Amino acid sequence: MQRKQPIRKKTASRKNRTKTLMLQLEINSQYSALAAPEAIAAMLFERLQASGAFPISGGELSIAFVDDATIARVHGDFMGDPSPTDVITFPADASIETAGEIIVSVDHARSRSVEFAEPFSRELCLYLVHGWLHLAGYDDREDSDRQKMRDAEQEALKIIEAVEPKLEFRLLP
Repeated sequence: MQRKQPIRKKTASRKNRTKTLMLQLEINSQYSALAAPEAIAAMLFERLQASGAFPISGGELSIAFVDDATIARVHGDFMGDPSPTDVITFPADASIETAGEIIVSVDHARSRSVEFAEPFSRELCLYLVHGWLHLAGYDDREDSDRQKMRDAEQEALKIIEAVEPKLEFRLLP
């Protein structure tokens, strides 16, 4: 009697699988009035990663907290639009083991939180979530994709907000 081959495909060794799932955060706060963004952002991304709901590539994930002038410059240089925006995401690059890069405008979050009567911290969390979702494969260029992105944003925010301690980005006086 001939032995059947297993249905399950062979996977990488445990060591390699763990390596590909590891996420290393590199947080660069160029916004001096933002209190302790490194610790809060780290908790936010740990919660998203632990949930498994929106997986992204392993490697180094760079996060930058910037002002409107800086994000406008990046927006112009890489996307041809020199106006400030809320968040810019650069995709993963497996050749250099990066999970991607997320750049958020603290100025934009500050002004939009007032405009929409939302807490500043929730607005900034939304920008970080939005960037993460781009890295997870979500897009918002088409109307149908935009609604999927909005739904995923709300689901991700619920995941983040369901765990204690609450995340609270604050601006220094």
